[in-house]
Amino acid sequence: MFENMTYEYILGDMLGKVTSDVDKCEGSVVYDALAPCAYQLAQTYFYLNNFIDLLSGDTAVGKYLDRVVADYGISRKPASYAVRQVETTGAVTVGTRWGLEDTTYVITESVSTNVYKARCEQLGTIGNQYTGRLENIDNVAGITALLTGIIASGSDEETDENLRERFYAQIQSPSTSGNAYNYKMWALEVPGVGDAKIFPLWNGPGTVKVLVIDDDMCIDISLPSKVKSHIESVRPIGASVTVSNPSALTIDVVANVVLDGTKTMNDVQSAFGVLLAEYLKDTAFEIYSISYAKIGSILLSTEGVRDYDSLFVNSGVSNIELDDEEVPVAGTVTLTEVM
Repeated sequence: MFENMTYEYILGDMLGKVTSDVDKCEGSVVYDALAPCAYQLAQTYFYLNNFIDLLSGDTAVGKYLDRVVADYGISRKPASYAVRQVETTGAVTVGTRWGLEDTTYVITESVSTNVYKARCEQLGTIGNQYTGRLENIDNVAGITALLTGIIASGSDEETDENLRERFYAQIQSPSTSGNAYNYKMWALEVPGVGDAKIFPLWNGPGTVKVLVIDDDMCIDISLPSKVKSHIESVRPIGASVTVSNPSALTIDVVANVVLDGTKTMNDVQSAFGVLLAEYLKDTAFEIYSISYAKIGSILLSTEGVRDYDSLFVNSGVSNIELDDEEVPVAGTVTLTEVM
């Protein structure tokens, strides 16, 4: 809106209003007096232009986006703590702290003999990442601890991108009391939920089924109970709601590859595995056919690969079809180098 209000434009306009019988050249008294003022005005217009962007849902960021969506009853999903299972070689007390480098866990509850619940003391997905032996922070004599399963995944604070998507979904979808859009909106309000699929009347009148996946578009077994609890607190009276995870369809890939000499076989296999996983995540709840040709294209575009042959996806050479309640997950990748 104010893109033309640059320092040069403002200074030129100001100098143009000074009579021609006065020296206006650079370095003159008039020029030196007007230049700082023109600079400050240009900076003000720059801030004003950006301030307008901060008031609109499509360009607002951070706390300004929070204020935009708050007018529609939407709030940013906060970060949450991971709850993990810890197995020890002896009894430990509640409150004992264990950790590894910058990640620490505190024992919160005994599950069974030498098996405990422990909450990560750092917010976010960092608490989900490590599995293995923990260091003894509180110097508990003679006992070692092993961090094993995830009881409840930790999640990072919702990003601007995800919050904006939820904002658009709510204001652009015909959401009324208890329709499918409402159930999806309610599911997405739960921290850690990345997407949801709704099946109205899935088991007869008055029934609704909700499938949920996490922020990484993966299955998280801790999410359904959280989503169920939230939906039960806001849904209309009379509906019978079932919340669960989708079924996982594992995608295994086998191929022969010709390397171009820039990467090792291990590097290529690792890089292709990451790209394959990203492709499969992008299809979750969106596309119900895994493209054989697309996987071949991803393999060919992987850095270090010159060519490939004998590509098999789940032992076949055709697209993989999924049903309505399945999501694809990356399985084993077996690449063999050929000359």
